[in-house]
Amino acid sequence: MKKLLVLAVAFSVMVVVCSRVSAIAQDNSGGQTTPAAPLKVIKGTIKADGEKISFVSDEDKKSWDIINPEAVKGHEGHHVQVSAHVYADKNQIHVMSVKMMQ
Repeated sequence: MKKLLVLAVAFSVMVVVCSRVSAIAQDNSGGQTTPAAPLKVIKGTIKADGEKISFVSDEDKKSWDIINPEAVKGHEGHHVQVSAHVYADKNQIHVMSVKMMQ
């Protein structure tokens, strides 16, 4: 009975380790890394439409979905300057910092 229990625990550990190694191998894509989205400073307004939070830039009035809306919580409707990683292909930004504009 003890041998069966030890075998079951060992098998469980092996499955967990193998799944993590597999996930890491898939993320590496053969050793090539994907470039990070560029970090840009943009001025604009935080807009709230129900649960959806977006950023509308002053420069071109383009609307961007905010990936991490918790970073701009409390700034809805405010004119701000954000430092964000811009994912132009997905029309999304990941806000790193927010500064109120005067």
